[in-house]
Amino acid sequence: MTTSIVLGAGMVGVSTALALQESGHQVVLLDRQAPGRETSYGNAGIIQTEAVEPYAFPRSLNEIARVALKRGNDVDWRLGDMRRLAGPLWRYFTQSAAAPYARTVAAYSQLALRASDDHARFIGPAGAGELIVRQGWRAVYRTPANFEAAAAAAERLRRVYGVPSDVLGADELAASEPALLRRLAGAVHWTSPWTCRDPGELVARYAALFVARGGTLACGDAMTLQRNGAGWRVMSEDGVVGAENAVIALGPWSPTLAKNFGYRIPMVFKRGYHRHFSGQDGPRVSMLDVDNSTLIAPMNAGWRVLTGAHMAPPGAAPASRQIRHATNIARQLFALGEAVEPTLWSGTRPCMPDMLPVVGPTRHKGLWFHFGHGHQGFTLGPTTAFLLAELMTVGCTKPLILPLLPSARGWA
Repeated sequence: MTTSIVLGAGMVGVSTALALQESGHQVVLLDRQAPGRETSYGNAGIIQTEAVEPYAFPRSLNEIARVALKRGNDVDWRLGDMRRLAGPLWRYFTQSAAAPYARTVAAYSQLALRASDDHARFIGPAGAGELIVRQGWRAVYRTPANFEAAAAAAERLRRVYGVPSDVLGADELAASEPALLRRLAGAVHWTSPWTCRDPGELVARYAALFVARGGTLACGDAMTLQRNGAGWRVMSEDGVVGAENAVIALGPWSPTLAKNFGYRIPMVFKRGYHRHFSGQDGPRVSMLDVDNSTLIAPMNAGWRVLTGAHMAPPGAAPASRQIRHATNIARQLFALGEAVEPTLWSGTRPCMPDMLPVVGPTRHKGLWFHFGHGHQGFTLGPTTAFLLAELMTVGCTKPLILPLLPSARGWA
């Protein structure tokens, strides 16, 4: 039986452990914390099958100037952090040009469209059905011009990719969301995505399924990974763990570990913030105020208010501008109560300059990469895990995985 260590117990790592286990591997899943307590805990909880086109870097001068001057709430940044981020951001800019972006979308869209089917392979066996709501989510718009542009874009996605949606005018939106305090221009209701009322708990349920099927969950420091003859070893609290394969699935911490073995991974780090609020009246389904980059999601812990992206490397001090603005916007829309937690939560999205996750073998025998899912690790974790497991088990390189390989990007 093939033995494998998976390093990182977020959605991507836990999904990797389950997929390898289903393929016949004996797997140890190692992290310093319990499963689902880092970045996977704090996302919007949406399995975004409509997200067929990833976030590109702004290309117009007006958009770049708007971000540079912090005129919106979608992006924040600090001048002192730019030295560490400049190289990957420049690659992100160049990869967002029309030709490379089209190549990215050709692969990315196929991953997104199958995401809910891949999650379904775990949700039922994990006993997690009550965490999942199959009612989609809404993007709302404050101005007629932005609403009309969004409706046209939704129609294009339906025509090109088959992504379903309902376009709601101001009256239809008001009737659909009776707790809404302000009249808005309209909304696009993306009807195919599933939402999760506790993303961290979903990851924990997946991890419990892995253990119930015979997998081993270990607490330890992934940064202790070393070569061990023809295989790999890492230190856990219970001693040395050895295996033939090691999979780096550490999200934003992956480049740090990869650097120990000579790999230079140009990752773009986008931090997000959230806070939960009490209250009886909120949106019936998750709602994004697009013009203010504020998302309000119904969660078991309360109404989760989430922000746009803060361009900040790991270890940088948190910033409060975006979450303060998002809280004010959320309270314009709904009668939210007091904050549930004393402090805000923050987590870092591991984004690659070409907007594709990194999935596949390295030049070190038995060392595999599985990270860089950007905004969609929660969505795509199972999908890319199944692709990786097939590659590791039978050596099958299907066309879908080819653009995801480290060697295709010059990193292996």
